Amino acid sequence: MKKIFCFGELLLRLSPSANEDLAEQPMLVYVGGAEANVATALAGWNVPVKYCTVLPDNFMSRHMIQYLEYKGIYTSSILFAGKRIGIYYLERGSDLKGSVVYDREHSSFSELKRGMIDWDKVFQDVSWFNLSAITPALNANLADVCLEALEAASKKDITISLDLNYRSRLWQYGKQPVEVMPQLAEYCDVLMGNIWSANTLLGIPVDEHVHDHKSKQAYLDHAKATSIEIVNKFPRCKTVANTFRFDNPESELQYYTSLYMNGEQYESPEFSATCVVDRSGSGDCFMAGLIYGISKAHAPQDIINYAAAAAFGKLQELGDATGQDRLTIYKLEKGQ
Repeated sequence: MKKIFCFGELLLRLSPSANEDLAEQPMLVYVGGAEANVATALAGWNVPVKYCTVLPDNFMSRHMIQYLEYKGIYTSSILFAGKRIGIYYLERGSDLKGSVVYDREHSSFSELKRGMIDWDKVFQDVSWFNLSAITPALNANLADVCLEALEAASKKDITISLDLNYRSRLWQYGKQPVEVMPQLAEYCDVLMGNIWSANTLLGIPVDEHVHDHKSKQAYLDHAKATSIEIVNKFPRCKTVANTFRFDNPESELQYYTSLYMNGEQYESPEFSATCVVDRSGSGDCFMAGLIYGISKAHAPQDIINYAAAAAFGKLQELGDATGQDRLTIYKLEKGQ
């Protein structure tokens, strides 16, 4: 059976509590990483999925691989090389702008170079290839590896999706995102992000005064305009998704999304919450929902409804990856 293939860095996440009572709120450790989060969600929804990364050959790496296998993810494509696992530190709490620190330099994955992965081999049983903008943000060699992978996947007519997730703290090697990402986007069938990341990573125009309208419809209209710009600029891309998440300390969190597909825009219901348990991984869950629906040829409205409900539900879970099953998401989608 053909599989979804996710490629990116597997990370350890260390999360101290924002509260002062450390006896009751100890530091927690999670296995994370954007692409691993997508793989975990898909595996939990009974979609065959395998994951590729690079880890040092030590006991901790093997524990992390066992965790992935326990979740139902195929791990045969993981390489052993280098000396350290990438880490990031994220303070727990509901603040969407909480502290995050990356410790990924000289990790095993960051030292990956073109030619180290046999893409023909790892793509043999693959129908879909998913990656994110986080990987080419790490260094020039990894940007080149992403291009190498996209070239190989394209030759095999594999569907390709790219999450335009922008992390300003990671783009530190002398290249602006817009100098790197358009070349990668040319190979993609599905692009996911928001109107601001599309501007920063792909150079798609953004209305700097869109906030002044204070209107949900204004954001959705902008999403459609951005989507049309993307499909015109990148002819292979036929599907674009945009997410909107607004957190005002004086009101409820608002979350809604759009999907541009077959020349039409489809919009999810709006979800709201008074608090967020853990903001990490929501966008990854949304991408997994898109892949799930599109790969199964669901109707566009059903695709965006499911993906949005899954992403919103993830905001109420601790850790990087979702544990929601399909029934839970369907109930949330219907407001139950």
